[in-house]
Amino acid sequence: MNQWTVTSPEEVTVAASPEPPPRRKQRRREAKHKGKSDLAGALAFLSPTLLVLSAFVFFPVVFSFYLSFHSWNMFSSTESFVGLGNYSSIIQNPEFWSVLKNTAVYTLGTVPLNMVISLGIAFFLNKKLKGKKLLRTAFFAPVIMSSVAAAVIWRWVYEPSFGLLNYFLSWFGLPAVNWLNNPTSAMFALIVMGVWKTFGFNMVLFSAGLQGIPEHYYEAAQIDGAGKWRQFWNITVPLLSPTTFFVLVMSVIGSFQVFDTVYVLTSGGPLGSTKVLVFYLYEQAFKFFDMGYASAVAYLLFAVVFILTMLQMRYLRGRVHYGT
Repeated sequence: MNQWTVTSPEEVTVAASPEPPPRRKQRRREAKHKGKSDLAGALAFLSPTLLVLSAFVFFPVVFSFYLSFHSWNMFSSTESFVGLGNYSSIIQNPEFWSVLKNTAVYTLGTVPLNMVISLGIAFFLNKKLKGKKLLRTAFFAPVIMSSVAAAVIWRWVYEPSFGLLNYFLSWFGLPAVNWLNNPTSAMFALIVMGVWKTFGFNMVLFSAGLQGIPEHYYEAAQIDGAGKWRQFWNITVPLLSPTTFFVLVMSVIGSFQVFDTVYVLTSGGPLGSTKVLVFYLYEQAFKFFDMGYASAVAYLLFAVVFILTMLQMRYLRGRVHYGT
């Protein structure tokens, strides 16, 4: 038998009445105190990382910006303010424009070739193949290899007397080439090594993008009689455009920052034909010890990369298809 409890109007009024102001204030103080304690705990756990970032990232960025407006030799204790003098000297220096041209040539040589090769291998590995995981690991291995170690290996490959590449050329009766000491072939040698070193990373990105395209689009296209080439241009290219856009932007940024392979293989030679922006910056800072000039070069490099990235994003953003 159900029992009903009758509540008086006074009890209903008391139950529905708001919480007394002193109690609300106490709860607010407790919540505020808890928020502060959580923040303090989070900062305590993050403090080692923040200290490392401050010492090796934030402070160098700010200090190099300060130095770009000063003339300072790293062995001197005094700095003289020159304003925009360092930037003016860079722009008026013909060597800077030659270095910028070399960097552009390296970028135009590596980025398109890298993207074509990585996309082709991604297509190949996207099929049902035996040993696909082993092949993917082999193609990705150069990415995780030390750049200096890879450059040392390629230095032996390009060796003019008994290098592997000239050995293969001898099979076809072709003469040996002094790859790294010839201004015509040195940049080509750097481009080949750069593509070999980085295409595995882009291959993984393209493989992930291809696997994200629904299979029923291709099935519907086959029913309509579309061939492989038409499927590629009408289905794969539009739906893979976000991945292609990301790969393009990251590849351009990476090519403008190349240094270690140039340092090991050619040291900017011969006759400055492979001297790129970061190597030029390194020379000004640690060979001539002109830290103010080198800092200005670093910020001009940042400006060039930033402008190129913004132009790519502005041009390609409207063309990228994000729907699936």
